[in-house]
Amino acid sequence: MLIVLSPAKALDFSAAPPQAAVSLPELADQTAELAKTTRRLSVRDLKRLMSLSDNLAKLNRERFQAFDPQSDDGLQAAFAFNGDVYAGLRARELDRKALAWAQDHVRILSGLYGVLRPLDAIQPYRLEMGTRLKTRRGQSLYDFWGPRVAQALDRAAESHRERVVVNCASGEYFGAVDRKALKAPVVACRFLEEKDGEARILSFFAKRARGAMARYAIDNRIEAVRDLRSFDRDGYRFQPHLSSDEEMTFSRPQPPPVAQTRVGKSA
Repeated sequence: MLIVLSPAKALDFSAAPPQAAVSLPELADQTAELAKTTRRLSVRDLKRLMSLSDNLAKLNRERFQAFDPQSDDGLQAAFAFNGDVYAGLRARELDRKALAWAQDHVRILSGLYGVLRPLDAIQPYRLEMGTRLKTRRGQSLYDFWGPRVAQALDRAAESHRERVVVNCASGEYFGAVDRKALKAPVVACRFLEEKDGEARILSFFAKRARGAMARYAIDNRIEAVRDLRSFDRDGYRFQPHLSSDEEMTFSRPQPPPVAQTRVGKSA
């Protein structure tokens, strides 16, 4: 069983925990090819392609200019990404054995790297998978990666007892997985918030829940998809009547908003 996550726009390149090993991305040759295109992007290009501010566009142009596809220097992906998914994953708390298990059972999709293992070293970047970046392979990053992401996932799942891909990624990122090329079956996870008799997906909570699901699998060394149904973190419960063979649905009462304290007033 292989759990697939999205990356995060936010990054944290503070030092990794001392117990963490380092590996190199599997699709490094493809990343080097893509880097030839990203290095040529101007500030204006980056603003247009990813709707960035002037400052972010300048920062990411500097990152692409400094990017060295031959370098083995960088920070492990599970520690470097710092968005809501990774708040749920809490990778910096994992010990050596848990990280080793995650390395074999978790994959992170990436616009620049294609597929990453948690301990693969990455350099700072921002390149969203949905970017309409023209390369010699086509008009978008989906065209650039083609069947390669699916093939990498199949190779990763090949030695597992249950060769299933558990999709805890966003639609934008899992769209890079060529389903015609992917041999392993896919089971998606859906997380709903219940309020006033209705259940809906709220992006902020769903992202954290996806990371928490991966962490639950790591903590419990889960090898079979059916065992993920016992996921009960942060109040979620499996809902069999809303689930199918292709999708597991979990729901919980929507948490109240965090109280805001007004300046100059007591709580």
